Amino acid sequence: MNAATQTPSKAASDRQDNLTNQLNKAKNASINNRFNYCFLGAICLTGAPSIMADNRIDTQRPDAPELAAYGEHAIGVRSISLINPQQIDIVTLSAAEDKPDPLPRYDRPLTLEIWYPAAQPAKGSQELQAFLRDGKTEVNLQGRAHRDATPAAERFPLVLISHGYPGNRFLLSHLAENIASKGYVVASIDHTDSTYRTKAAFGSTLVNRSLDQKFVLEKLSDLSNDNSSFLGGLVDADNTALIGYSMGAYGSVITAGGGVTQSSVDLPWGAPHGTLAMHLSGSDSHAALEDARIKTAIAVAPWGMNHNFWSNETLAGVRLPMLFVAGSEDDVSGYENGIRAIWSSAKNVERSLLTFDNANHNAAAPIPAPLEANKYDDDLGFNLSEHYSDAVWDTTRMNNILQHFSSAWLGKYLKKDKTMDAYLSLVPHSNEGVWAEKDGEFLEQHSYWTGFAHRSAKGLRFETLSPDK
Repeated sequence: MNAATQTPSKAASDRQDNLTNQLNKAKNASINNRFNYCFLGAICLTGAPSIMADNRIDTQRPDAPELAAYGEHAIGVRSISLINPQQIDIVTLSAAEDKPDPLPRYDRPLTLEIWYPAAQPAKGSQELQAFLRDGKTEVNLQGRAHRDATPAAERFPLVLISHGYPGNRFLLSHLAENIASKGYVVASIDHTDSTYRTKAAFGSTLVNRSLDQKFVLEKLSDLSNDNSSFLGGLVDADNTALIGYSMGAYGSVITAGGGVTQSSVDLPWGAPHGTLAMHLSGSDSHAALEDARIKTAIAVAPWGMNHNFWSNETLAGVRLPMLFVAGSEDDVSGYENGIRAIWSSAKNVERSLLTFDNANHNAAAPIPAPLEANKYDDDLGFNLSEHYSDAVWDTTRMNNILQHFSSAWLGKYLKKDKTMDAYLSLVPHSNEGVWAEKDGEFLEQHSYWTGFAHRSAKGLRFETLSPDK
C-alpha cells in the first residue's frame, strides 16, 4: 500500500520506524568512525571523554566587544524530549500524487537542549556531544555549562533558538550558553526532518518551523508551573524572544507576523498540496501564531525573500521589534533582495540590521568548525568545515560580535534595560566611527561604536529603521 494512502496512524507508525532506523544507522556509523580513529593511531584512552582535542564554544578573543563577555551566572544544561501530537506528516504527504483525505498525521518528536542560570557552585560535565554536518560523526564540544546542574532559584526570560536546514540544536550553542550566563533560559530546538540525522522533505521545514516554535513555547510555559520539573519556577515564559538562523530565521519572521504569499504556497517544489497555506498572510491559521508572550526576535540570515515567500505587503504584518543579521555576500538567502529587503519591508516595527561586510551565509551564527569537521565527505561533495566557516571572517570573531549585539538587544526588549540603548545607537558604518579621547575621557566628537575597543569596529554596519520608515 502506498504510504500516502495509509491510515494516519499507520503512516505515522511507518514514518517513526524510518526515523528510528536513520538514527540507529547514524549512531552505528559514529561508533565505527571513532573505532577507525583509534585504529589509525589517534589518542583513544579508556574512559577519555573525547577522541579529539578541544572544540571550544566559549572562546573570547582579545578584541571581543564588551557585551560578549560571559555574565555573572553559573550555567546549567539539560536535554529534554517533547512530542507534538497529531501533526501533518509532510514527509509522507510529499510522496503522494494526490492530496489524501484525511491528511496523514504523526506524533512529531522534538529534542531540546536547555541552557539556564544555575545555583552556585555548579557541578557536572562541561562537554556537549553533537553530530557534524554528515550526520555520522559525533564530536565533543567544550563549554562552560555544567550538565544537570541545580537551577538558580528565580525566574528568567525565555529565549528559543531555531537552527538552519540542516542543522541541530548545538549549531548556535556558543550563543545559547553565553546568553544563559546573563540571566536567560535558552531552549534550542532539534527540528525533526531538518537535523543532520533526520533531514527529509524540505516542505516539512517550510511548514513546521513556526509551529515548532509556538509548541515549544507552550510546553515550556506549562513546565515552568510544574514543580516536578527542573523548569518549575525557572522560566518566565511571558517574556520570550526568538532567535533563528537561516530556515530558523524564516520561521521566526512568520511567527513574528510576516505571513507568506500565495505564490509561495503554490510553488511546485515547496510544501506539498498547499499545506503552506496555514501560514498565508491574512489567514486565520497564521493569525493564530500571534502570541503576546513573544516580545522580540533576532533573525540571522533569514531565507525566503529571495524566493518571494514574502512581499512588502505581507511583511507589514511583522509585529515584533526585530534585529536582523546578515553577510553582505550571502548567496543562499540573498542580501539586497533578501535579508535587507525583509528588514526594510517590516515597516510597522522598530528594526535593526547588523551587516558583516563581505561575509557569506555563515555569518555569525554557526559555532567554529570542530576539528573533526576538516575532512572531505564523498556523499555531500564538500569539506564538512565549510558548513561552519566563512571565507573572509574568523568564526569566533563573528560569534563574539553576535553575542554582544544579542545581549544588547535582549537586554533592551526582555529586561527593559535602558543602558542597552547606547550599544544600539551607532553611526551606521563602523569604519566611519571617530575615536576621540583625552586623558581617559571621550570628547564631544567621539562617535566610535560603544563597547568596541579602539581599532576593533571594522567591516560592520548597524542600521536602524523606526516604524513607518
